[in-house]
Formats: sequence, C-alpha cells, structure tokens
Amino acid sequence: MAHTCVHWFRKGLRLHDNPALMAALRDCKELYPVFILDPHLHNNTCVGINRWRFLVGALKDLDCSLRGLNSRLFVVRGKPEEVFPELFDRWKVTKLTYEYDTEPYSLSRDKTVATLAKEHGVEVIYKISHTLYDTERIIEENSGKAPLTYNRMQVIVKTLGPPKRPVPAPTIEDMQGAMTPCSENHEKKYGIPTLEELGQDAAALGEEQFPGGEQEALRRLDKHMKRTGWVCSFEKPQTSPNSLSPSTTVLSPYVTFGCLSARTFWWRLAEVYQGKKHSSPPVSLHGQLLWREFFYTASVGISNFNKMEGNPVCTQVDWDTNPEYLAAWREARTGFPFIDAIMTQLRQEGWIHHLARHAVACFLTRGDLWISWEEGQKVFEELLLDGDWALNAGNWQWLSASAFFHQYFRVYSPVAFGKKTDKNGDYIKKYLPLLKKFPAEYIYEPWKAPRSVQQAAGCIVGKDYPQPIAKHEVISKKNIQRMKLAYAKRSGDSAESANKSPVKRQAVF
Repeated sequence: MAHTCVHWFRKGLRLHDNPALMAALRDCKELYPVFILDPHLHNNTCVGINRWRFLVGALKDLDCSLRGLNSRLFVVRGKPEEVFPELFDRWKVTKLTYEYDTEPYSLSRDKTVATLAKEHGVEVIYKISHTLYDTERIIEENSGKAPLTYNRMQVIVKTLGPPKRPVPAPTIEDMQGAMTPCSENHEKKYGIPTLEELGQDAAALGEEQFPGGEQEALRRLDKHMKRTGWVCSFEKPQTSPNSLSPSTTVLSPYVTFGCLSARTFWWRLAEVYQGKKHSSPPVSLHGQLLWREFFYTASVGISNFNKMEGNPVCTQVDWDTNPEYLAAWREARTGFPFIDAIMTQLRQEGWIHHLARHAVACFLTRGDLWISWEEGQKVFEELLLDGDWALNAGNWQWLSASAFFHQYFRVYSPVAFGKKTDKNGDYIKKYLPLLKKFPAEYIYEPWKAPRSVQQAAGCIVGKDYPQPIAKHEVISKKNIQRMKLAYAKRSGDSAESANKSPVKRQAVF
C-alpha cells in the first residue's frame, strides 16, 4: 500500500542521518515534511532572539534542501494535538514519522499525538537518532538505573559497542514516487516565519556568529575535521574560557537543534582518530559526546531532573530568593568584570565557553550569590543557542555541587580564574568597552583603582560601573559552610552515594 506520509521535524532539523525521514519515504506516494511552531516550546518567554534567529536559519536551510529534492517544508502554527487531526483529514494522511525525543514534555506530547493518529487510522513510526544510543537501553544495562558517574557510563557503553553508523541523506532517487503537493497559497499559509512575525526586533541583533542550518553545520564539521592534529590532541579543560574567538568547535548548537547528527560527528571523529595517537574521554571530543549521552540518560532515568525538589540525586539546599541579585547577574551588573563580560557575551552572541559557564554558574549559586541553580537554568535556556533541556539541568546541578560533582569547597574566583588565561583583560575590554582604558592590574578589580586612575579611564566605579555585588573572599567561605550543612542534612543513602568520586571534567579552578 502506498502511503501519504507526514514527517514531523522537531529537533533533527537535517536530512543526513534521519532514519525516521527515510522510513517516511518507504512506500510513500505523497510526502509532507512538517515543522510545528508549538507555543509551549516556541514562545518569547523561554526563547531569546539569538535562538529564534538560529531556528529560522535552520528552517530556511532545511526548506532549501527539501526543495532540492522537489519537496518543501510546511511550517504550521499551533499546538500539535490541535494541528494534527486537521492535517490528517486535510491531507488524508496514513503514516506519521518522527525522531524520538526524551524530554518529559515531548514524551507526553508524542503520546497524545500517537493516540490521535491511531484514532485517525494513521500508522506512527519513530526512530532514535538524536542520541548516540537508546538511553533506555543504557538504563536497562545498568540494572534499571541511570549511571550516576561518567566511569560507570563508560563501562555500560563499552558493553554496547560503538554507536550505530549514520544513515545517508535521501537522494532524488529515494524520492521517486513520493510527491509533495505544492500550491501557490502554501507559501502564505506554511511559509517560514520572519523574526518580526515572531515578535522579535531584528535591528537589535549583532553580527551572526553561528548561522543556523545543516549546511553550515556540515561545513563547520568538515573544517574542524581537517585539523587532525588539533582534533587528536583536544582536551577540553586545556581550552580557554576567555579567548577572543572560540577555542572549541562550537558545534554544540548544531547538535542541539539536530542540524548535525551526534552519530555523524562521532564517526567522523573515529575516522580522524584511526591509527593516530589521540586524547581519550572524558576530555577528548568523543568524551564530550559521551558527556552529552551521560546527561541525556540521567534525564530519562531520574525523576524531576530539572528541579531540586523531588529529584532523588539532588542535594536539597536552602537557596536564597533575591530578585535584585539575580537581575544583576542576568544583566551583567555584578561589578565583577570577568562575570559581567561573560554574561554580556552570552546575551550578545548566544554562546560562551564551557569554563566561562562554570565561572558564572558557580558565582550565581554556591560561590557568591547563593541563588538556586534553577534560576540560572532558566536564563541559560533562554539565551544559549545550545540550551538543551537535559544538559542544562545536568550541568547546573553539577556546577552548583548539587549532584554528580561534590567538591563544594572548590570555588571559582571571579577575579583569579579569568587572569589565568587573559592577564591583560582583552576579553573584558571586548565585551565591556566601558572598562577598556583601565590598566591590566585593575581591569579585573576596577574598584581597587585609585580615583585618578578611574578618572583617566573615564569610568568611575559606583557611578559608571557598579561596585562589586559581594565580597568574594568573605561570602565564598560562608557559603562553603552553608553547603557543608546541606550535605550533612542529606539522608544516609544519598550521603553514601555522594562519597563516590565522579570523574572530574576540569581540573582548573
């Protein structure tokens, strides 16, 4: 029987390594590639302008690739549970395919849509391709529990063998017999939205550092894979948090949106590593993909993973509620130039180095401001191009020493840490030009500069740039004691699991 198929793009905004799309093309007479602008996911509360721009770029790129196959992308507005029954009837759909998604909202949404599909006589096929492995299989291999240490994760993955190889992108031959009906009014009804239509002010945007889309992802991948020496010697902790141009691959946004398949990335690395001496997990590039898998698996196996309460692996901490401190951190007004420069880069570009994330996350939570990691998680979700539900929640728990990492007495200095890799403060001067005339000895601590130096720099601390929000040397010691108390309060079971020493992702503080 020849089917009328809808392939539902959500993440997985690509043609390469898209097994669900290939499943749609089997015995297909009509193909409708669909993307739904879901108000639950795509709204201006939790999606910042850089993320919107990246998504629009990815959709344009996908539409362009589909047109090369005599098809097109249909962008539909509305809630999936309301949109699909209408599309099933209008297009006389008999098969629906999509990539499996492990997020709680996605699982609940997909269950609802699958029920509606069944009621309409529509066959549903989903495939796993957003992760390297089936996360449920990893949990099964670990006696029904998510591995809580990276070492354990490595042991499980070793028993499973390497990830599946990616499937090739569809060709014109694969599309034979699968027609996409297009009419003139389709562009108006199903066209890709503009930023203006999405309620965004495009004029407020800076230069686009990381354009969205599969073609850009593959171009960047090719470029990095040609740097064989760099790929083989890559060690994440040795990269710089405050270099003026990224010291890592910045492929994470492309993997998050699914413009680049994690399996494609894995196997391209394997090709480069072949027969050469190379770095190993957890610090290598393969290691970074396994960290992603680690947190994805944890997010599936641990309930309430993005919250403190009801999360069985998360230390319960009496965080303060302080809207003024939170706003100062979010808006780059803490009075610590290194922290403020990072938060400025985040807002302007949608990306910051992973060690820069460590510095600002520690500062917000256990280091200085004693504000819940859940608040930081929301800000990163809005502003980061690679804001990923599982990784964001997992990393915030790690960096606040709430789960996975338990050396709460190791605190990043908002002054000394940045100096290690940028003594002159060039990074601060780039993102906080107000401070660019301060001499190197004061650029990390402008409040210590004599009044005459501040006047010469054209920036008076307390007037043009804020006084530091906290006395780091004092408050960090107090907060270590507060964390000690929180750890002491934990039950015997969780205290026992906390004593297991997880692999350290970085040794630089």
